[in-house]
Amino acid sequence: MEAALPERLARAIALAGPIPVAQYMAAANAHYYATRDPLGAGGDFTTAPEISQMFGELVGLWCADLWDRAGRPDVAWVELGPGRGTLAADAARAMAKAGLEPPVHFVETSPALRTAQAERVPGATWHDTFDTLPTDRPLIVVANEFFDALPIRQLVKRPGTENAWHERLVAAQDLLFLPIAGKPLPDAVIPEPFRDAPAGAILETSPAAVAIVRGLAQRIARLGGALIAIDYGYEGPALGDSLQAVRGHAFANPFEAPGEHDLTAHVDFTTLAAAAQAEGAVAWGPVSQRDLLGGLGIDSRTSALAKAAPARADSLAADRRRLMDDMGTLFKALAITAPSWPTPAAFAGMGA
Repeated sequence: MEAALPERLARAIALAGPIPVAQYMAAANAHYYATRDPLGAGGDFTTAPEISQMFGELVGLWCADLWDRAGRPDVAWVELGPGRGTLAADAARAMAKAGLEPPVHFVETSPALRTAQAERVPGATWHDTFDTLPTDRPLIVVANEFFDALPIRQLVKRPGTENAWHERLVAAQDLLFLPIAGKPLPDAVIPEPFRDAPAGAILETSPAAVAIVRGLAQRIARLGGALIAIDYGYEGPALGDSLQAVRGHAFANPFEAPGEHDLTAHVDFTTLAAAAQAEGAVAWGPVSQRDLLGGLGIDSRTSALAKAAPARADSLAADRRRLMDDMGTLFKALAITAPSWPTPAAFAGMGA
């Protein structure tokens, strides 16, 4: 019988030494998502599509509107990390009403979540990575709460005479995991504005997120298409430790029980926008989730649903508040389009 993840990680660290935070986070999340459905009241967290059908419907309308103004090309619809498939099902219903019924492709590695997705979107095609997505047509890509779960690299400024930056590593004492500082790093690795940061400062980067954005932006620039990424994050660069764990809808210690809770970090939208532009695509935003959903007509959609089902009016209003007020400013949206494609809805004047 294979040892549990904490035992395997502890053994690897004992044999080869402390590992980077990115390696620890990648191993923990790979196990976590492969072994459960983490969503909903009985899980560890709830995403916007699970709060209300309006979220997925409005994202679907955003896609259909952009496709329509791009000349209605033959496209494929892609979702990265599609959860239970709830967003995709709601988006497909809205897109179909606008005349867009594209083939659906999911980038998902979790067997548990693939099963849930198949129930909601039976005709989908699954991929382990974006490398196997179609290359013969434009892609319209949706990534909701996807980039926050990708591994991050953390660099920490140590106090003392050396006054240097170090890679943040994870060490283990038996099954107790804790962050430590590794060897000093050359100044050239650190952006110039941060080289003189105070002791204890932490700088985060996500090479995995940048690589995915660059790969997709390259295809979008060449073949046409668009990407919308919705996540909690900031306009960087910035300093701060945003690594966090969630279990049972409450915060937990990210260095306890790896693989048993969701590890995430805030997304640096400025860096992702720059990565897309480096590949010849156009970046838009970020805009707040509040401005995105407001610009797409969430108020009129809430009213229409309440009129059709008066008994749901209060719950619909509560759902709208969660999406617009509770999540509205922390969550942001970044759009990426081909140079030949039009300005995406809710992003006018936000071209980077």
